[in-house]
Amino acid sequence: MKVILLQDVDGLGKAGDLKEVANGYARNFLLPRQLAAGATPSLIANRQQRVAAEQRKLEKQADLNRQQSERLSQVTLTFKARVGREGRLYGSITSQDIAAGLRDTEGIVIDRRMIDLPDPIRSV
Repeated sequence: MKVILLQDVDGLGKAGDLKEVANGYARNFLLPRQLAAGATPSLIANRQQRVAAEQRKLEKQADLNRQQSERLSQVTLTFKARVGREGRLYGSITSQDIAAGLRDTEGIVIDRRMIDLPDPIRSV
């Protein structure tokens, strides 16, 4: 029996997936617990529309990310900080400082958690 999962089911699939399952499994487990619905032509068409809309949304987001990546590759940030004799900073430059620098100088608003900086910059 073909079913469309309404919720994530361990070992079977995620919500929205179209799956072929045994009749007894569908009748006795999935349908009574409202984990799945029988795959009617209208539900299948609705699912395909949702999948297509989600795909368009992902493509649009990927395009925006690509544009922002190209813009960020052209940016050079300069930070003023006090430095000791061995080139060590008094303090450090963190991802929060980088995000603030991008916002202030370039007008690019980016969340500090999106900046992959394993350790703060502590030396020149």
